[in-house]
Amino acid sequence: MMTDWGAHLFDIAQWALDMDQSGPVEIIPPDGKNAETLTYVYANGIPMTREDFGKGNAVRFIGSEGTIEVSRSFLNMPENLKYQSIDLNDNHLYRSIDHYRDWLNCIKTGEKPICDVEIGHCTASICNIGNIAYELSRPLK
Repeated sequence: MMTDWGAHLFDIAQWALDMDQSGPVEIIPPDGKNAETLTYVYANGIPMTREDFGKGNAVRFIGSEGTIEVSRSFLNMPENLKYQSIDLNDNHLYRSIDHYRDWLNCIKTGEKPICDVEIGHCTASICNIGNIAYELSRPLK
């Protein structure tokens, strides 16, 4: 069953996929035949899997230019991605340095925090529906 660490890891993936306000459209539990891991599929076709790749509590992004591994204590990426510039027209994610400071600043300004309650709900829901798919042993849409 997924609990707190599931949310901490899936929120990184949701953030990077620009899906903070949404979630997957299909959840496929491992069945021992076609699906080896719990798989979430987004409306844009991108799959996200829950699996142990030997780095503890971390997230792995596999793309056409290489693989990035990230946790709350490390960031591993190929040299060709480290110094790649991001164009103005590229998708830019918000920068999150200190959630506590962000929260206090938002109390003062009235702005939404980087990780507001709706984002937290979407992230927690991913864990909950994953647990439901595990329990029912069948895909969910």
